[in-house]
Amino acid sequence: MTTKKLIRGGTVLSMDPKIGDLTGDVLIEDDKIVAVEPDISADAEVIDATGDIVIPGFVDTHRHTWEAAIRGCAPNATLDDYFVEVLDTFAPVYRAEDVHASNLAGSLECLNAGITTLVDWSHINNTPDHPDAAVTALQETGIRAQYAYGSANTSLADYWFDSKIAIPDEDVRRIRDTYFSSDDGLLTMGLATRGPGFCQTHVVRSEWDLARELGIPITVHVAMGRLAGRFGMVKQLSDLGLLGADTTYVHCCHFSEDEWRLVKESGGTVSVAPQVETQMGHGWPPVRKALEMGLRPSLSIDVVTTVPGDMFTQMRAAFATDRARVHETAYEPNEQVPKEVLTARQMLQAATLDGAHVAGVESRTGSLTPGKQADVVVLDARSLNMVPVIDPVAAVVLCADVSNVDTVMVAGSVKKRDGKLLADVDKARTDVEASRDYLVSAVSKSKLA
Repeated sequence: MTTKKLIRGGTVLSMDPKIGDLTGDVLIEDDKIVAVEPDISADAEVIDATGDIVIPGFVDTHRHTWEAAIRGCAPNATLDDYFVEVLDTFAPVYRAEDVHASNLAGSLECLNAGITTLVDWSHINNTPDHPDAAVTALQETGIRAQYAYGSANTSLADYWFDSKIAIPDEDVRRIRDTYFSSDDGLLTMGLATRGPGFCQTHVVRSEWDLARELGIPITVHVAMGRLAGRFGMVKQLSDLGLLGADTTYVHCCHFSEDEWRLVKESGGTVSVAPQVETQMGHGWPPVRKALEMGLRPSLSIDVVTTVPGDMFTQMRAAFATDRARVHETAYEPNEQVPKEVLTARQMLQAATLDGAHVAGVESRTGSLTPGKQADVVVLDARSLNMVPVIDPVAAVVLCADVSNVDTVMVAGSVKKRDGKLLADVDKARTDVEASRDYLVSAVSKSKLA
């Protein structure tokens, strides 16, 4: 039996250039969008969006979701500090149940904030039970996600200083066979690699070869911070013959011009985490540079140990830092500020359609296009922080926050309605707080040992 929902009377920002923006309706049948038009008549459950703004779900292309249990533990950290305070302190004592609690609470946090697609960069696979815990938590919340299988993190020296230890191919194969026999589901699989500079060459080759043998995408941090910004990782990958369109490069703050060209020519994609990059010292968020190179940069949260977990923060951080740099450059020579700066619409596209492109799911989501899956967010634009609306794109990018996220659907399934998650939030909260208590205690005991 077909289930129909009609989102009626909203300001629709479709992010589909053929449809554009309109005041009208979105008709959903089962898991798919079937029509986006000014006025639709249908025998359907009606969601009244009068005075609201309707957008595609946000796409977060890089988040270490396992860190939800240690939210805010490193508020003043630089990137160098993060490696010590998180990866060499908390990560080694994580149990599988802590990963499950974090991924459950973290993906519910995403849905609450209108993020319907997540790339979960899961470098916490200390035992074979850890990836199972991560994947099952994503399944339970019903978010659309790419689970990117990463390394263990039991020792900074072993896993990040010229590491000799490759991600275990037999366990990657097990997870692939157990949970990802099809690439058409809500959950898909990727490989979260550390790459050259962090690993020895034979490790890099083995991980890239494994991902390509299994036909799963690759995601890797590059060109960020005091150390990795100097590794020239893309150049090293090029010299190894490993560049390809299946790879997402995260951060990219200190690329050479040659590396930008190599990414573009190889068909690679880019994920930028603006708040983390400016706050923790990765470098300036290169959103505009990526656009200038003809790439389609996406946005991501990265770590809630240090920054908020919503896409509104990221859009504003990218928008403001780019314009600040342009103004500062023009100030000293007393020149007119150029017009080539980021726009609010570019930010919304990066957070939706271009995010779907980078996550490899543009054919399924990222825009309100008939035939695509119904990943839809309705924002309450009647709240005082958004009303009155003159420019709806500006209202979303520069005015809205999580409190405005009224309704969220993933593949037509309602995950949030009337501002409330349709999930056992109390249990998620209790479990992630219990994990926090255990982890803080375990770290304290290890320091005394």
